[in-house]
Order: sequence, then C-alpha cells, then structure tokens
Amino acid sequence: MTKAILPNSTIGIFGSGQLGRMTAIEARKMGYRVHTFSPGRNTPTGQVADAETTASYDDLFEVRTFAQSVDVVTFEFENVPAAAIEAAAEFAPVHPRGEILHTTQNRLREKTFLSKNGFPLAGFRRVRTIEDLFKGVEDLGLPAVLKTAGFGYDGKGQTRIDVHSEIEAAFDALNGQEAVLEQFVAFEKEVSVVCARGQEGEFAHYGVIENDHADHILDVSFAPADVADATAKQAVEIARSIAEAFDYVGAFCVEFFLEGSGTLRVNEIAPRPHNSGHLTFDACVTSQFEQQVRAVCGLPLGSTEFFHPAAMANLLGDVWANGEPNWPAALKDPAVKLHLYGKSDPRPGRKMGHLTATADSPQKAAEIVRAARERLLAS
Repeated sequence: MTKAILPNSTIGIFGSGQLGRMTAIEARKMGYRVHTFSPGRNTPTGQVADAETTASYDDLFEVRTFAQSVDVVTFEFENVPAAAIEAAAEFAPVHPRGEILHTTQNRLREKTFLSKNGFPLAGFRRVRTIEDLFKGVEDLGLPAVLKTAGFGYDGKGQTRIDVHSEIEAAFDALNGQEAVLEQFVAFEKEVSVVCARGQEGEFAHYGVIENDHADHILDVSFAPADVADATAKQAVEIARSIAEAFDYVGAFCVEFFLEGSGTLRVNEIAPRPHNSGHLTFDACVTSQFEQQVRAVCGLPLGSTEFFHPAAMANLLGDVWANGEPNWPAALKDPAVKLHLYGKSDPRPGRKMGHLTATADSPQKAAEIVRAARERLLAS
C-alpha cells in the first residue's frame, strides 16, 4: 500500500505556467504547500505558490536544493532535462517518472512507444537526412506532415508537405534537427481523453472532450464530445491502456484524430494536466488539477462527474490587440467564468487565460463562451 503524502506537506512543481498555477490553487485548497521551480520570476504558478525558486533546469545544485525542500515532485511542463529529473529523484518521489517524460518529450520516442505497444496511430518515419525524407514520402505518400522530434507544441516545428517540390524547403527548415514524418490524417474532428491514474493503478477519466483548433492552437473545447458511444468507450480504453503501459501516476491527456469512418488514431500524449481539461475546473466534482494532486500524493482519486455539459474558450494575447479587453461585457452572462493566468505580456498567440460556461448541452455551452469572447472586443 502506498504511503500517502498528506495535507500540510509540500508539493514541488517543475514549470511555472498556467497548468502549475491551477494545480497550485487546488493543492492549497486541500491544505498543501506548493514550491515551484523554473527559470522565470513572478510566474503564473509563483504568484499563487508558497515558494518560487528561479534557476535553470541545468543548475543541478539548485534542483537538489529544491527537491530537499519538498515531499513530492511533479510537472506542469514536460520538457525538463533528464538530468534535472534524476537529481530531484535522489531526494523526493517524482510523478510521473522521468522515463515517461523522456519518452513523451520527443515525438519520435513517443510514436515508437505507441507503435511497439500496438496503439493506433498514423504511419511515421524517422528523418535525419534529406534521403530519409524522400524515402519517407515514398513510403507514406503525400500530403504528409514533417515535425521536429523534440520540444514542439501548439503547431510549432511543423510543416505540411503537399507536393514533391516542397520537400527540400521543409527539410531545410529543420535546421539540422531530428524529425519525424507523419502520414497525413484526413480527420473529421480532434478529441481528447483527460484522465488520471493513481499509485495503486486506479483510473479516472472525464469521458471524451471535443476540440476545435485555430492556427494549430486549441481554440474551444466542449464536453461531452459529439461522438458515438462506441467511439467514446474505445477512446477511454486506449487512454487507460496507455496509462497502464507507462505505469503512469498523475493526470494526463491523450489527443486523438477521429476519422469519418470512426477510426481513432492517437496524435499526442501530454504527461500533465491539459488545456482541453480546463473546463473540468468549474464543471466537475473534481477538476483535473485536483486529480493531479490526489494522484501524486497517493490519495484516492475524486469523482469526475460533470454537473452540466461544459465548454472552454482560450484567450490568447490577440484579445488585447486594441487595449484592455471589455471584461464586464464578457461577464454579463452569469454562466460565464473568467480565468486569467497572471501573465503581463499579452503577445499574439500566447495563452493568457480562458472562459468557461456550463449549459444544457455542450453545443450551447460552446456558443456561450464564444459569444462572451466576442464581447471582450466590444468598445
């Protein structure tokens, strides 16, 4: 039986963005202290944490000092160097394990893991040379998507290749980085399963969430997704099986492409709370962030029941293009809730916050948050 890390203990978080902020809020509600570690100062997580260490992830002295001050370490950002994870693990339990982050922070390692374990995904090929790319195109056909193997998110490091004349330019854009060529999936929609696995192997999920993207960045999510019951059941079972294959502990998300035929293909794994699960903060008995705390601390997982269908709309820095958004106008609908992340620089494409709402149907909830976001731009 796992020894639980009880309230009044300190949870250490690598990374200090909005995911850590919302995890810290839930942790503090439950009586935990929070210590965040990242290169930044006055960060979204640091603003609500009890302590904030500002240092490079490569500064292993500071990493070890941090790990000695906490009772457990987790992540809100998976691209932490392996050496930092190993150093932290000398002094505190780390969830999820460093080997899992090593796999999921690299697209090629992640897809190789999924393929070896028999999970459904699009065809792919490793690309190191221009010859690899030409051979990959020959094997997979066009269109195809060329992605850097490491450190990519929100569409960064991706190039779609539609015709052979685009191959060399796509390769040059890699600037020597290892890449993966993926077979293009003509999907009908993108969906995700946000879930959690505890230290004793218990599993909890929020069903299937449907996601709309704009410029490769998540725009609106709503739940439950408009998919067949059999599809929803299959997606959850795939997520559960991935968690078991990893022996995962914590909250995580599996993103899927859903083809018109009903075929599901795994797109990516996020070994942490996920943007599409933000709507659980207001719509569920237990949010994905509280679930993260429960799992890494060895507590029983909470209920994932939805009070009502729900939706979430991201707020990017673009919303500030003409000055301060019209917050009163957005909030004139009492169903709308506002979450801002404490970021001072609203750059275009930067996630600054989100809106949520519940309603009688997920489509109505999505309509409410989209309308509220439009009102932000009203003078």
